[in-house]
Amino acid sequence: MNIPFLDNWRKRHEPEPAGSPLAAAFDRDPEGVAELLSECELLRSRVEEAGVALDDTPRSLQELDQLPPRWRNDPEELPWFGNDAGLYLGTVIVRNVPGAQWQVWPGGGPVVRLASGREIQVVEAGLDWAITGAPQLSQVYAEASEY
Repeated sequence: MNIPFLDNWRKRHEPEPAGSPLAAAFDRDPEGVAELLSECELLRSRVEEAGVALDDTPRSLQELDQLPPRWRNDPEELPWFGNDAGLYLGTVIVRNVPGAQWQVWPGGGPVVRLASGREIQVVEAGLDWAITGAPQLSQVYAEASEY
């Protein structure tokens, strides 16, 4: 039996496909998502105020490591700053370590996969760095560049 309104109801009530919107977008357009991940707008604006230019090089990670951690004074901004620091770290690794590329887990977490297959949870590293200062971003990059 053909009941048009029932077909419309079924379409609205079908289960959502597993995975996050970011993972789905990554599957469709990995370069576009990589560009989105590299924006790190909060981080770029805050460190620019401190006179540091983020040019996607390993040297800029060293400069970030040397900044006084003033972002820790704002508990609401701290996790966002750390998230951006991790995404920036990932951007530097992807742009400078041969074979490194972004990977988005089905749950939506972006990681960097090295040519060796090792995955670096860059957002977690950025959050740790923003909160405690360790590990230093340049240290994470140095370890990634060895693989």
